Amino acid sequence: MPLRVRSKFWIEDDQGRPIFGWGRGLILEKIDQLGSIRATAKELQMSYRAVWGKIKATEERLGLKLVETSRGGGRGRGARLTPEAKKLLTMFQELHHQGNTLADTLFKKIFSDLN
Repeated sequence: MPLRVRSKFWIEDDQGRPIFGWGRGLILEKIDQLGSIRATAKELQMSYRAVWGKIKATEERLGLKLVETSRGGGRGRGARLTPEAKKLLTMFQELHHQGNTLADTLFKKIFSDLN
């Protein structure tokens, strides 16, 4: 039976409060796809308040605006990611990819007798 290692990454501040991880990344991805915080909340089976709270907490802890919203009818309303949010998402995805690649390499080296 081949074994494998799994890793989970997230970013937290110096007080241990979460700033960013896969859950918040998924929220940003869905907002980018759907153009709506309400539709994102529904898709992820979360309350609007929970989604908005996670966005606001991350924005406050990073000191960056991640989501821009527009009210009213017609085109241009809804939510969209800022360039900073897209960059954060890309950087986190790269951290996850490289971190897992390194973890796989270490696992194979350290657990070679079991695999």
